[in-house]
Amino acid sequence: MGTILALAAAVLYGSADFLGGAASRRARPAAVLAVTVPAGAAVTLVAALIGSLAGLGGPAAGGATGLAWGVAGGAVGAAGLVLFYAGFASAPMSVVAPVSALVATLLPLGVAIAGGERPGPSVVAGGLICLAAVVLVSLERGTGERTAKARLRGLGYGVASGALFGLFFLFFRAAGASGVLWPVAAARVTGSLVAFGACAASRIRPAWWGSARGVLPMALASGVVDASANVSYVLATRLGVFGIAVVITALYPGVTVLLARVILGERMRWVQRVGLVLAGLGVALVTI
Repeated sequence: MGTILALAAAVLYGSADFLGGAASRRARPAAVLAVTVPAGAAVTLVAALIGSLAGLGGPAAGGATGLAWGVAGGAVGAAGLVLFYAGFASAPMSVVAPVSALVATLLPLGVAIAGGERPGPSVVAGGLICLAAVVLVSLERGTGERTAKARLRGLGYGVASGALFGLFFLFFRAAGASGVLWPVAAARVTGSLVAFGACAASRIRPAWWGSARGVLPMALASGVVDASANVSYVLATRLGVFGIAVVITALYPGVTVLLARVILGERMRWVQRVGLVLAGLGVALVTI
């Protein structure tokens, strides 16, 4: 069950990134982020309130610890997105994307192994194959700026955003130990504050007003789907092996690439095709 939920999280995260990326082509990334994160916050807050009325537990059901981890996860996750988008704007995507994906996977995976997780041989092999797939499907064509200084800048953005995404995975795991909906809601509310702060610091108006046609619906949909991915991920870490859940969830760039190919007609590089094949093989080994 944990593997299925991790796959669901990967599909949802990838779909949310596709929608958010499509919206960012028509508006400033920070302006889009200031819509997607609050939209997810609204959905999770409503879901958490409905869950409380249905007897599934209120904000204090899991104690203050779960909410605190959720707040921390929301803060680092939103900050990671800000750095990730900033890296795309000022450095080669072909450096930022794979480095960020690799660091975001290795950090929580290392913590899981250090904590004593010892999956079977086929699961380990599948996890390693998925790890290679994460890097391959994240590779993008360069932006044309190929100087050593630009690539070094991209490396820095990739490591920084990846570390924050890795902490996001770890914090959400801790939050999920004491609850699901309320910690996720707390994370989304905190992320909203970070997103609004980034807009204010950059003097950018959120995409609620004066945005190009289609931006608002895509941004809202991205936020709702991303919030659903958060819930799926938290449940995956509770019902499965944490390290493997992280590796499978980190396959989300492959979903984004597939959607861009199917919906937008974008060409896939051969390394991305290889990555998708490896992803399928790795998931098959993990589920044996």
